[in-house]
Amino acid sequence: MSYIVPLGPYHPSLEEPIHVKLFTEGEVIKDSEVFIGYNHRGIEKLCEEKNYIQTITLVERVCGICSHSHTLAYCLALEKILDIKVPKRGDYIRVIICELERLHSHFLWLGLAAHIIAFDSLFMMCFKTREKIMDILEEVSGNRVNYAMNIIGGSRRDIDIDKISKIKIMLEEVKEEHKKITQIYSEDKIVELRTKGVGILTKDDAIVYGACGPHGRASGMKDDVRVLDPYCSYEDFDFRSITLNDGDVFSRVLLRILEINESIKIIEQALENLPDTEINLGIKMMKIPKGEYLSRIEAPRGEVTYYVVSNGGQTNGRVNIHVPTFKNAATVPIMLKENTISEAGLIVASIDPCFSCLDR
Repeated sequence: MSYIVPLGPYHPSLEEPIHVKLFTEGEVIKDSEVFIGYNHRGIEKLCEEKNYIQTITLVERVCGICSHSHTLAYCLALEKILDIKVPKRGDYIRVIICELERLHSHFLWLGLAAHIIAFDSLFMMCFKTREKIMDILEEVSGNRVNYAMNIIGGSRRDIDIDKISKIKIMLEEVKEEHKKITQIYSEDKIVELRTKGVGILTKDDAIVYGACGPHGRASGMKDDVRVLDPYCSYEDFDFRSITLNDGDVFSRVLLRILEINESIKIIEQALENLPDTEINLGIKMMKIPKGEYLSRIEAPRGEVTYYVVSNGGQTNGRVNIHVPTFKNAATVPIMLKENTISEAGLIVASIDPCFSCLDR
């Protein structure tokens, strides 16, 4: 028997609204369609009405998980238009916050993946560890979600000796807890049955459909912007860009587990070698000349690009935002084919979607 089964836009296994129409033969998915646009807020249009300082506050709210990534990409574009160079300490602080954000985003996804496969004790372990990272982000910035750490020309706040010590203690605790999480994900039979060979995306399909970030790298793509086009002094740090080849849900799990280890290494190096310079070029409002620039960074979910146009006035001429979920959502119908309805929620979630980013 043929059926059309709707998944979403509101569904227990989806944290945000998306609609996937599943065309099935019995329990097996033969085709699917993805519908987006349930969370549109008109942020790009609003940017044209705000000045440059107000826009930093606005784009930080594109996403609650990778808020720092959005303000960083926007500020990098303006700094190129201004032709200014951020002090080295400001760069390193930006990197530290970027990697702390990557840590909490990856632990969030690992927890939600465990929750979807009904492994709630593992879900709580992941979220317990993530909470420690969130506490440190609040300690450094004053907020758990929108950190307001970026300004045009550098970092808004410094990281003093006391905070450095607290971050190091937190990292040691996270490393120990992460070992247990890694062991469970690597060895548990239930995890294996629910993730291995499920939702496969081949390298060829990943390239054709434009997959990016951990989702693309789990299918063999080498697209880490931190390595291919370094920004914020990422070239100063010794770390691996992880790539796996199987392209299934388990590969996406394992890749994020391994990326957590690399992010910890980057933060430790940044703290150990924090330059003794200013953190910014001053916080006064800079006059932005006419110009345009496309900046790109490696957010937790993949490449975020900001195309910023300045007309020389008080407000943006244009701010065009491209986010990884928009690229990765196109791969969902490919991954769903020949899998069962019960696996659909996990496969959709395996791209680590942010429909807040996607719809903007």
